[in-house]
Amino acid sequence: MPTVTANGISLAYEVAGDPGSPALVLIMGLGMPLVFWPDAFVDGLVNAGFRVVRLDNRDCGLSQRIDEGPHHTPIPVAMARSVMGVPVNAPYNLADMAQDVVGLLDSLSIDKAHVAGASLGGMVAQVLAARWPMRVMSLASIMSSSGNPFVAMARPRALSAILHRPDNPKDPASVTEHLVHVMGVIGSPGFPADAVALRGLCERAAKRGYDTRGTARQMLAMLDSGDRRRELDTIRVPTLVIHGTDDPLVPKAAGREVARHVPGAKLLEFDGMGHDLPAALIPQIVAAIVQHCRAARQDNGAR
Repeated sequence: MPTVTANGISLAYEVAGDPGSPALVLIMGLGMPLVFWPDAFVDGLVNAGFRVVRLDNRDCGLSQRIDEGPHHTPIPVAMARSVMGVPVNAPYNLADMAQDVVGLLDSLSIDKAHVAGASLGGMVAQVLAARWPMRVMSLASIMSSSGNPFVAMARPRALSAILHRPDNPKDPASVTEHLVHVMGVIGSPGFPADAVALRGLCERAAKRGYDTRGTARQMLAMLDSGDRRRELDTIRVPTLVIHGTDDPLVPKAAGREVARHVPGAKLLEFDGMGHDLPAALIPQIVAAIVQHCRAARQDNGAR
């Protein structure tokens, strides 16, 4: 498995597609390694002519764990502090995670890439587009938010599911059961997942490396970064916001707010979609991202 040292830490990554094709970086969400991107999603982008780069964010998968620094703040306390606008004590923030992606691009000699992120990964992608616009050709923010806690309130059952720990965090089978349960709670009510396929996806994520402490640190990074609406106002790269209208974890109001604050952003909503990438919608989502990226390349004068 290839790894690079980027932004001072070791990051695991995978690349698929023709090296001469335009690069599209996929950033996964809270605690989940790169293998949680469905194969049909990745293959669809590759078949459309993109060089797809995926990474394990810091603190998950095969990438480095960030054990140093403050990370003992209980998540409920950190959430309360975030709502009150009080700084959260975290070992790193979303900007650090975005800089990891910049470091990966440097290591792969990619000057500029399309970037798509899901959930927490969408927040990282937003920060990347705001602070390193010269490295981003286009942005796709999927089921993500601005960090404004007042429009991103999860339903109690969904929040409880993601805050719950596996019975045995060191046992892949236990982690798999936990992830299957979580996705059953936050997944798409209009597009129920195939049970066998969902278990397989969760199992490969568990085997690659799901770290409960690392997941908590990633959540602290999100909470510490706070409300980023003013930063979203500064984004100038072509932006597509994708959200499900039945998302129980990050409600549709959060996606609409992102689209409202990013100048010129386009909003694409799917009825029945929750906080996942349902197999039935993957062709439509891939097609929308491909069209968005190609339009951005034309706007940038690409051939």
